Amino acid sequence: MLTFLVVCFVGSVLSARIPSQRNKLDFQPYSDSEDAKLTVLQIITKYGYPCEEYQVKTPDNYILTIHRIPNGKKPTQTTKEVVYLQHGLLSSSADWIISGPGKGLAYVLADEGYDVWMGNVRGNKLSRNHTYLNPDTSDEFWDFSWHEIGYYDVPTMVDFVLERTNKESLFHIGHSQGTTTFYVMTSLRPDYNSKIKAHFSLAPIAFMNHMTSPLMHVVAFWQKPLSVLLNLIGVREFLPSNEFMAMGGNILCGDDSLTQILCTNSLFAICGFSPNEMNATLLPIMSGHTPAGSSTKQFLHYAQEINSGKFRRYDYGIVGNLQKYGSMWPPNYDLSKVTAPVYLIYSNNDWLAGKIDVERLYKSLGNSKGRFLVSEKSFNHLDYVFGIRARELVYNKLVSLMKH
Repeated sequence: MLTFLVVCFVGSVLSARIPSQRNKLDFQPYSDSEDAKLTVLQIITKYGYPCEEYQVKTPDNYILTIHRIPNGKKPTQTTKEVVYLQHGLLSSSADWIISGPGKGLAYVLADEGYDVWMGNVRGNKLSRNHTYLNPDTSDEFWDFSWHEIGYYDVPTMVDFVLERTNKESLFHIGHSQGTTTFYVMTSLRPDYNSKIKAHFSLAPIAFMNHMTSPLMHVVAFWQKPLSVLLNLIGVREFLPSNEFMAMGGNILCGDDSLTQILCTNSLFAICGFSPNEMNATLLPIMSGHTPAGSSTKQFLHYAQEINSGKFRRYDYGIVGNLQKYGSMWPPNYDLSKVTAPVYLIYSNNDWLAGKIDVERLYKSLGNSKGRFLVSEKSFNHLDYVFGIRARELVYNKLVSLMKH
């Protein structure tokens, strides 16, 4: 009950503040925008950039899609560094290019001379495939969390990129869940640390008990009476019901709210948004690509992190844990084994990556090289990929760190 009251309080405060942004959220809820209908490959080539698409198979037979921008519009003759981008929860490789040339991180890096690769993890609409399991009918297909993504998917794609480029290591940039899966990979498979020149965490997520997202608090609140929660957000695939969206509800997305169009998109409803940084003209395009899909188990695993205050493997209950792990409690991820150089970039207004949790993460990692607080106080969780000033506030810092 206390958690639910917190959710209502946070939501009421936000709804009281949002109407003052009326002029900044002046947009049409529907659009014929061509980019909303095009594939990632089609969007990239439309703007004059080369693009390649590959499919790779994980050891447990999921089929993943990878996109590549090998260079900018003006190819350089110098030997190029390789950079791998990993999207967040409910997202895809489209996140890195939706903002357009000069603004999307993939374009910015390609123009700087980097060989840019963008992965898609199992369960999103670009990697909703398996050699023999049908995602529309198989419970087994959806029996994964971000643990499996970090243990199988990311290593598989990193190895593929290194093999194709004949490199021994690469830069890794993750956003949100893309940071979580990096910590899973390098803590459980420490040999991958040597394959990473440096990792850059945008909105880093490991510990979560100080996050403020109202809808994630709802998920955490109902995590124990599991049957109720599954009816709200989907038994296998994350397909939230109207009742679930309404829980953040009348608070954030009521009929009279200017933000209703945002909150009908579950990504915004969970992660929040910053009116000062939101490029409203992108919303129709984004609606064609996000949310890109995920398993329900990914959300349940994050809900467990919120409730436990720990960064650990999936909790199957005492009996299940004894069978799977040989202990009553799931083992913690040993972050001291993350020895690749790590840089954390975080912000004050992030609904999911709380400052206290980021500080704790920084002290726990085996090779923390720096942490940088975004100077704009309103900068939110999704502004790292969609924000108007993402290049000014984040990407320029990334490029500078990578060069030096």
